[in-house]
Amino acid sequence: MYSGTENLATAELPGRQAGCDRQAESVAGWNDGQWSWHLNHRGADMEIKPQAAVIPDDTRQLEQGKYGPIFPKTPACYGFTIVADVKPGRADAIRGYGQALVEKLEQDPELLEPLKLHYLRWVLFDDDKRFMYQGIFDTDFDKYTEDAVMLFTKAGVNTVFENLEGFPEDWKTNPDAFVRFVRAHHCPSFLEYGEYPYVTGDEIKKALRVKSALSEMLDQMQ
Repeated sequence: MYSGTENLATAELPGRQAGCDRQAESVAGWNDGQWSWHLNHRGADMEIKPQAAVIPDDTRQLEQGKYGPIFPKTPACYGFTIVADVKPGRADAIRGYGQALVEKLEQDPELLEPLKLHYLRWVLFDDDKRFMYQGIFDTDFDKYTEDAVMLFTKAGVNTVFENLEGFPEDWKTNPDAFVRFVRAHHCPSFLEYGEYPYVTGDEIKKALRVKSALSEMLDQMQ
């Protein structure tokens, strides 16, 4: 086992074997102090305090952006809840779009990466007459919507919103109308909670990669 006294930059690392070369290289450049710190602190919990925030009902006090109030980042990051009426007979099309999205993500897991999403949740309710779209993401409200228009247009795909009453038919060439539809149908939350507040999706993925790399390295060095 590594004692913390060798020079890790020149030491022969079992982690360089096939299957974990990348993980080994990611930490091979650490100096003795860095490596010793990680050995001594693995298993120690980082202090993360859950937080909640109340969102004011009166948005006049918020900074105003291009399309309206700029909703603040909360412990749950950014997000919106859109509720709209479904066009008659389009509920099955919405479900079909969900299945198509699953298949597209299987082919290209990075398809939605530009949106910086944490989660999406779609709900049909009131006998399939209404649709709810919930998203949590790391960009602000308007940027998410503008990025979605660019993403769908570039990918040559439609949006599930085309099945909703009042959605602009020219959304691909009129992103302002898309954003205004989203804002008009947004139901703001008044309380948001984060178990690990304000942490971005990229930070979470990076932490998981580091954890995996360290675990493999430590397992092979024992």
